[in-house]
Amino acid sequence: MRRFLAFFLGISFFLTGCASDSVEVKRKQYTATFLDLFDTVTSITGYADSEEEFHEKAQEIHDSLQTYHQLFDIYHDYEGVANLKTVNDQAGIAPVKVENTLIRFLKDCKTYYETTGGRVNVAMGSVLALWHDARSRGRDDPANARLPEDDKLKEADKHTDINALVIDEDASTVYIADPQMSLDVGAIAKGWAANEVSENAPEALLISVGGNVCATGAKDEKGTPWVVGIQNPDDPEKYLHTIEVTDECVVTSGDYQRTYMVDGKLYHHIIDPETLYPGTYWRSVTIVCKDSGAADALSTALFIMSKEEGQALLDKYDAEALWVDRNGDIQYSPGFKKLIRT
Repeated sequence: MRRFLAFFLGISFFLTGCASDSVEVKRKQYTATFLDLFDTVTSITGYADSEEEFHEKAQEIHDSLQTYHQLFDIYHDYEGVANLKTVNDQAGIAPVKVENTLIRFLKDCKTYYETTGGRVNVAMGSVLALWHDARSRGRDDPANARLPEDDKLKEADKHTDINALVIDEDASTVYIADPQMSLDVGAIAKGWAANEVSENAPEALLISVGGNVCATGAKDEKGTPWVVGIQNPDDPEKYLHTIEVTDECVVTSGDYQRTYMVDGKLYHHIIDPETLYPGTYWRSVTIVCKDSGAADALSTALFIMSKEEGQALLDKYDAEALWVDRNGDIQYSPGFKKLIRT
């Protein structure tokens, strides 16, 4: 069933010349917002001659994203879909025949594991599940919020070897050889899906999947860039900067997302594989690059490594970054300031 949940008229306009150059046509800006994808807010912004025209474009993008949402879901089953929950359920039992899309995605996940030195590991599902459960209980009952037990974290960490994820391209199957291992692709899934959809979307759109933002070209024929805000970790209503993008993707990871409080201390969701606890290097990291999947992985990896290590990783992907440290000070990669508008 189609789930077009919200549709808004914008107040912005731009002018385009007709063939005769004697008539100017005003195109309105529209934004479509969906709430049923990846447990987050998805928005699509662009210009069109009519609400109907834009609605059709937005719905097509939504339907494509929904396919990825179902494939990457580790919590729910869908009729006729062999997804990551299916793969996790069959851990240590049998290979699962899957779509080629899932094969490509998991191969990229393995690549990101290698290039980030293991900082981004989709095989950490057993560890992340302990944090997820503790966070859920803590948010439901703040007075009794607790951290996961150390011994359980260490035991779960024994079952995070990505080499136990066996991909057979010829048979189109995926198998988890360790029965106590599970996949959690939250660090990559939204960005990877946004990138796939953006590559096949019409030009002149701004697509945001839970803050994973992709521009599919400039706003208009004049080459006007899109303006994207970078959230202030201390105030969600304010921006640290606005930046200009045309064909780039922007992804931010921060310690203000998916949090809960234990004994007066705030704990976030970005877990360092070395410590098995939330990363403490930075308040937030913003990545700008051409590939949203890579940007998603990089934002997580850079969040749990030093700036020097992070810069070396950025160079491999021709990406730029903005870091906010624990004191609220901002640091930039060499080319980031060129993107800043305000």
